[in-house]
Amino acid sequence: MTAESGGWQEPAAAPPALDHEAVRAAYRRWAWVYDAVFGSVWTPARRRAVAAVNGLPGERVLEVGVGTGLALPWYRTEKRIVGIDLSAEMLARARERARSLPNVEALYELDAEQTGLPDGHFDIAVAMFVASVVPHPRRLVAEMRRLVRPGGHLLFVNHFRAGRGPRWWAERALAPAARRLGWRPDFALDALLTAEEQQEAEIEALPPARMFTLLRLAN
Repeated sequence: MTAESGGWQEPAAAPPALDHEAVRAAYRRWAWVYDAVFGSVWTPARRRAVAAVNGLPGERVLEVGVGTGLALPWYRTEKRIVGIDLSAEMLARARERARSLPNVEALYELDAEQTGLPDGHFDIAVAMFVASVVPHPRRLVAEMRRLVRPGGHLLFVNHFRAGRGPRWWAERALAPAARRLGWRPDFALDALLTAEEQQEAEIEALPPARMFTLLRLAN
């Protein structure tokens, strides 16, 4: 049986090697065109994630991988936002966007897998299109859990690889370019969440064409 036939799905593999320097280099290239290239395609998924954050209790929100700050204007004013990103170039654009947003408290250049921020400081942590970028996705989850208080919430929006069909073949074809792209085109859900976490998560397919997924986890 093949993946194309629908009767078999390839088991999750270890994520292709990405490191911080590869990510920084990629987003140094992307920063100046990021909004134009990805803004409109990813807007519905970003808006859904922010709407989910806005509907949750708690004011202190950490946006992991804030990028150019595309989502910052959509948070309710009572939410107090801290954003982090590994790319100085992306953050420079986010800081410009945040100048008129008084509820954005800080934007830091930090490693999402090891931030150095205090334990339990946030009510909510949200990572949009970040899980397939970091070198060690499960370290990202562990760090977000550390930063969010017990009873708080973790949210992820990401593309996860298809199990079959044309998209599966396209993802496999692009996989060797992961370092230059700065993300893994064939990223598997198993690389992010354990089987137990997948059972506990609320999972919602998002537009366009159910290409992206919103995951919600209680901490």
